Amino acid sequence: MGISFNIASLLNGNGIDVNAVVSEIQAAQSGQLTVWQGDVTNLQTQATALSSINTDLSNLASAMQGLSSEALATVTATSSESAIVSATAQTGATAANYTVVVTGLASTGTLYTDSIASATTSILPTGQSTGDLQLQIGGSGGTTADIPITAGTNDTLTTLAASINAQSVTNNWGITASVVTDASGARLAIYSQSSGSPGALAIANNTTSLTFEPPVGGTNAEISINGIPYASTTNTVTGAIPDVTLTLTSADPATPVTLTVGPDTNSILNSINNFVVEYNTVVSDINTQFTVNPATNSEGPLGSDSALRILQSSLAAGITYATTDPTSTSSGLSNLAALGITLNNDGTLTVDSSKLTSALSANPSGVQNFFTNSNAAGFADNFNSALTNLTDPSTGILNSDLAENQGEQTALTTEITNFQTQLAAQKIQLDAEFSQVNASLEQYPFTLQEITAELGSMSSTGSTTGTTTSTNTTPTSGESTSGTSG
Repeated sequence: MGISFNIASLLNGNGIDVNAVVSEIQAAQSGQLTVWQGDVTNLQTQATALSSINTDLSNLASAMQGLSSEALATVTATSSESAIVSATAQTGATAANYTVVVTGLASTGTLYTDSIASATTSILPTGQSTGDLQLQIGGSGGTTADIPITAGTNDTLTTLAASINAQSVTNNWGITASVVTDASGARLAIYSQSSGSPGALAIANNTTSLTFEPPVGGTNAEISINGIPYASTTNTVTGAIPDVTLTLTSADPATPVTLTVGPDTNSILNSINNFVVEYNTVVSDINTQFTVNPATNSEGPLGSDSALRILQSSLAAGITYATTDPTSTSSGLSNLAALGITLNNDGTLTVDSSKLTSALSANPSGVQNFFTNSNAAGFADNFNSALTNLTDPSTGILNSDLAENQGEQTALTTEITNFQTQLAAQKIQLDAEFSQVNASLEQYPFTLQEITAELGSMSSTGSTTGTTTSTNTTPTSGESTSGTSG
């Protein structure tokens, strides 16, 4: 549409609105700019949707790791009396039941003296300035700790305890000394830092005035597993049952404990359910893009994206995969449906927890072989391979789509920037041109007034020069006062 002006208004000195005129001229040219900006907005919306589905796909790939051979091979150990003994099983532990009897716990060795009046009283016999104390650590084959005692240096309980601690650190004796003060007086207490027989303590020599009570502790844990005795220097027992660690909490020889080692069914169920949840998230988000919105009568921003259709087909092919591994097919576990995982009409999955739990309980190795096996022909083996290709940072289908989208955004942004630069330059030129026109129009009334005045002046001068001046005389008979004949 052209630009029109009111002539009457232009000629009365009001001029024109330069900004409005320039804006109207450029508005007619900037229609393409609006189209480009709309395209960029659409691409950004599509990129957001692609990124969201790509994140879902990555989460699905992570969930698939829970169906790896290592994850599905997890085992657990359950105790019938965890207050007596509990256990943890490592991958590789053999499924079995064990009877464990805890006869005694491993303990640390302790020595302590009878009470004396004060912790600051000399412990040397009267008249002696030196003495000696020898400790046997770890039994007869262990370490002998020799502690010379000198009056004024370490001849009180307080200074002796400090001396023992310092020498223990230097000589790596693994013992700690302290002074215990109560209503009866002060006593020296010496503790081993190790449990079991390595921590057993005894007095080998004592030339002080201190009297030591019989040693306490320093004994090994005593258990039996299926009737076979086993001794441990600690209450954390490894090696008694292959790939199983026992934690002894209390001794109760009269209570046999049943320990059950087997597949970690709960962990496997959680891994399978997590896979289903992540798979359904991807499929549901893809379905949303292809669902027509009744209000707008249009699909989602990716409704026409062919890459999304390819992804949908790839996922559908992967989920319906049937393994041909003999170990799985012979047990009737060749597809997800055999485990109670069914495919819905919308492409999502539903888990029959009861059927899946039964399959795991009845044939845990068959379930594991269905997902992954030595022939790499399991469901998870196949699906993992597909997901690896789909999520590849360079060639993955959505990553490639995102890269193309970003390229289009960059190209359009460059076009917009260049076009805006051109419009800015044009605006400067048009502002200058129409400002000149406006100045002329605003000056027009003054110019017209000057011309009119000039013309008026010229008209007045010409009229005076062409007229005969009359004389006021008395006319003669037959003459007019104008000097013309009557």
